Amino acid sequence: MLKRISTSQIELGMFVHKLEGSWFSHPFWKSRFLLESPDILDTLRNSALDAVIIDIEKGCDVAPEPRPVAKAAPLASLQGRTAFRSAAARPNRAAKPPVMFAGTQPTSGPVPITREFGNARLTAGKARKVISKVFLEARLGKSPKIAEVEPVVEDIYGSIQRNPFAFSGLMRCKSDQEVAYRHSLSVSAMMVSLARQMKLTPLETREAGMAGLLMNIGVAQIDVDLNANQGKFDKIDPELLFRHTSIGYDLLKACDEIPHSVARVALNHHEVMDGKGFPQGLVGDEIDLFSRMAAVCDTYDHLLCGAYDGTGMDPAAAVTRLQADKSRYDSNILERFIETVGVYPIGTFVELESGRVAMVVDQDPAAPDMPTVRAFYSLERRRHVTAETIALSVCYGSDAIKGIASLEGLELPDAAQLREKLLTAAIRSAR
Repeated sequence: MLKRISTSQIELGMFVHKLEGSWFSHPFWKSRFLLESPDILDTLRNSALDAVIIDIEKGCDVAPEPRPVAKAAPLASLQGRTAFRSAAARPNRAAKPPVMFAGTQPTSGPVPITREFGNARLTAGKARKVISKVFLEARLGKSPKIAEVEPVVEDIYGSIQRNPFAFSGLMRCKSDQEVAYRHSLSVSAMMVSLARQMKLTPLETREAGMAGLLMNIGVAQIDVDLNANQGKFDKIDPELLFRHTSIGYDLLKACDEIPHSVARVALNHHEVMDGKGFPQGLVGDEIDLFSRMAAVCDTYDHLLCGAYDGTGMDPAAAVTRLQADKSRYDSNILERFIETVGVYPIGTFVELESGRVAMVVDQDPAAPDMPTVRAFYSLERRRHVTAETIALSVCYGSDAIKGIASLEGLELPDAAQLREKLLTAAIRSAR
């Protein structure tokens, strides 16, 4: 049951269903959450919101008006009834046994990655429809509506809050996605994760996510089919590629609701620190913060997909490439980005000390160089072996990563298909 209350009536334990008012009036956008933090409570009470909609079936109700003194119940009795009613209004939050990889502890967040993949798939499915519509309308010269794209960013933000690696891992290991759609969602998710790692505010984090989602919207108006050429830049007229930045900026700027910080990324995400980017050749701090972040996230995703030379790179190799080209990127942002994706990001194929090839399927933020892997192939026997999921950070030295694995000559499926197969198997084995 929904109830509309003023900000002065908000209390801890309430479930916020909707925040009424301009999203500039608060740092949470229109998210739904159980109010458990005193800091967030103070922020909401001091905001310029018109009102707050709460769901009393999922959280606490407004405290009842005190009864007249003559008819008042004893204080202890009243407190008991209020406590009982408040407890009954809250959702059943009893902790369920965590879903985890066999023989391991969940390592990557408050929700195990195996559980969050289901939510990530649902989020990606809904987002695909929205992004397809936004790009189609952009082709017709229509600016995106913030009411359409805001829920996509909010869903991605929510998924990353629950587990920082699941959504991006899904994007890395799905082989049946349209190029423009997958790239937009991947960059959006990386921008959100990077913003969180940089300790940006919730509002800035969501703006960064929206910037990543929409920065390539100008591509919709240039005469090129990204899916037909599999997103490879070498098959795109350089002049058309150059123009998509200003086209995208004009489309986003025409929508009054979209912050200028978001529109500016469409124009500047190909600018780099050494001044060799385009369209303006900006140098260093002349480039806005979100665009410096986008330059790293955008390049990393293109390296994985083979946009530059037609050959998709292993995620760990792509990290190494970024480090080799560090003069092009903000050094602090690049460092935070590597912390975000891990030394061996999900989807990386590694060679283990045991002589097996494995794929990274989860991360341990406390040990970024010791992820969870799925071992599946013996280099000595030159054949598949019984798959095993190993959390290297808690395997007590029984195995370790020797280096990035080369799949050349191993008679294995296409790397993209192999990633999807291995990740799916790892998730199923943990159920």
